[in-house]
Amino acid sequence: MTPFLSDDFLLQTPTARTLYHEHAAPQPIIDYHCHLPPDQIAQNRQFENITQIWLYGDHYKWRAMRANGVNERFITGDASDWEKFEKWAETVPYTVRNPLYHWTHLELRRYFGITELLNKDSARRIYEQCNALLQTPEYAVQGLLRKMNVATVCTTDDPADSLEQHQAIATQGFETRILPTFRPDKAMTPEAPDYPAYLQRLGAAAGIEIRAYADLLAALRQRHDFFASLGGRLSDHGLEQIYAADYTEAEVAAIFDKARLDQALTTAEIEQFKSAMLVELAIMDWEKGWTQQFHLGALRNNNARALRQLGPDTGWDSIGDFSQAQALSRFLDRLDNQDKLTKTILYNLNPADNDIFATMIGNFQDGSVAGKMQFGSGWWFLDQKDGMEKQINALSNMGLLSRFVGMLTDSRSFLSFPRHEYFRRILCNLLGRDVENGELPAEELPWLGQLVENISYGNASQYFGFDQTAAPVSSGELVAS
Repeated sequence: MTPFLSDDFLLQTPTARTLYHEHAAPQPIIDYHCHLPPDQIAQNRQFENITQIWLYGDHYKWRAMRANGVNERFITGDASDWEKFEKWAETVPYTVRNPLYHWTHLELRRYFGITELLNKDSARRIYEQCNALLQTPEYAVQGLLRKMNVATVCTTDDPADSLEQHQAIATQGFETRILPTFRPDKAMTPEAPDYPAYLQRLGAAAGIEIRAYADLLAALRQRHDFFASLGGRLSDHGLEQIYAADYTEAEVAAIFDKARLDQALTTAEIEQFKSAMLVELAIMDWEKGWTQQFHLGALRNNNARALRQLGPDTGWDSIGDFSQAQALSRFLDRLDNQDKLTKTILYNLNPADNDIFATMIGNFQDGSVAGKMQFGSGWWFLDQKDGMEKQINALSNMGLLSRFVGMLTDSRSFLSFPRHEYFRRILCNLLGRDVENGELPAEELPWLGQLVENISYGNASQYFGFDQTAAPVSSGELVAS
């Protein structure tokens, strides 16, 4: 019987073990999409306890606790931090075969050196051991990033954000590169009741009074330039699906005028506005050689009562079944026809659409950049073993796995970086299995090792241009008792 979370966890063949231990494990981490709060990095925050760094804001764990019958008071309510941790500890044994079971114990081991299983009986011991370490200087958030050998982090930021925290980090000499990512979703939601207020906030940040559609584009371009001045190289959109309706500039300008005055819009008008905005924003990315990212397919805020009580991003979202192919094709083709299609990553949330996304990227590879069009890693509900394997297999079948830019955390937690290890082990296991089965040649093991290194680190470094500036961070070591 193989021990749980041994050194060869998920590595089922000798070749897989060689690929992981000799090639994947030593590579630094590029986390090119996450939701880490930059203010906590700038402040080098010292968390008071494991609950604050582990359970606050983690809707993965919240969903599991609700499913286990835990009252909301112990999830997002007014229970003490110890009580919340205790309820999570009681829930963990019930998460077997959910990725949370693996993630929980990987994080306890990699950050805190704790090999004991988390459950009701061990909760107090583990809580106190983690809390004691979290009080030491090495366990402030910058130390945690060093611990996991993180070379680059790309946060997710609104165009109206001041980015003052990124500016502060840049002056600190912190060796991990922290860069902003341009996420303009709020600027292209004219149906939102707070849209006029958002325009005022965006205009203030840009120093432009937004009274017309042209002003909106000017403000967004000014902020886009500002993000670039601080090292930003990516944009991101979180959408149900791509919008690709026909429109004229005059129509879009009129729609904006209605939205600015908080007048009702038709469904067709909303779609036209979003379609126009996507094109304009994509062209800004193309002009700077940025990478645009599209996270597609989430059906958000399904529980109206919970949304009223707790707000968005609290664990009430699911996989959607939106039609993706036609609009995605029209949008990408519209840009390609103008020769203004920049590097693009498409993330799919519905596994039924994996082959659609994997074949769609092949339609717009133009030979200008290796892997210019990317089928992004399994995300959200799919960043688990089965989801990652299906994404890797679809990409392998339809495109070039060797040019894949690899994994990201998409997380709000500073303890989530073992997800990169999880992905790397899964990747090495799939390749190792193919070698052992005679589906890949054993004599190509040196090349496969290089391929693993590239997918783990090198491809992303080259694709985003991170290899053109600072060298990767060296691994840091923390003492965990």
